[in-house]
Amino acid sequence: MGIPNAHLATIAAEKLRDYLLNAEHERGGSKARLLLSLGYRRIEWDALERDLREQHLPLEPRLVKPNDFGVSYEIRGPIRTPSGRALVFRSIWQIDAGAEAPRLITMFPD
Repeated sequence: MGIPNAHLATIAAEKLRDYLLNAEHERGGSKARLLLSLGYRRIEWDALERDLREQHLPLEPRLVKPNDFGVSYEIRGPIRTPSGRALVFRSIWQIDAGAEAPRLITMFPD
C-alpha cells in the first residue's frame, strides 16, 4: 500500500527550482549538481516534478515514521532521468497533522 492520498501530493515549485535544482544553494547544491548532470534543468523543473509523481510516488514506502508534525514516509527506488539513466533515489514525504495531502520534504541519491 502506497502513501495515503498520493494523488493529492503537493510538490512545491520552489522546493524543486530553488533548492533541488539550484547548484548555488548552500545545502542543496550537491543534489542539484547531480540532478543537473542527469539532464534535469532548473528552468524545466516540472520534469523533475513529473518524474517524482509518475515514477517515485507510486512506490511502496519503506519507512513510515510518526513525528511531532505528522507522519513521514520514505520511498526508495529508481527514477529514469532525462539522460536515460536510472538512478536510485530516496524521497521523503510528510502528511502533516490534520492534513490529508502528502508533501515532498526532500530527495537525495541512495
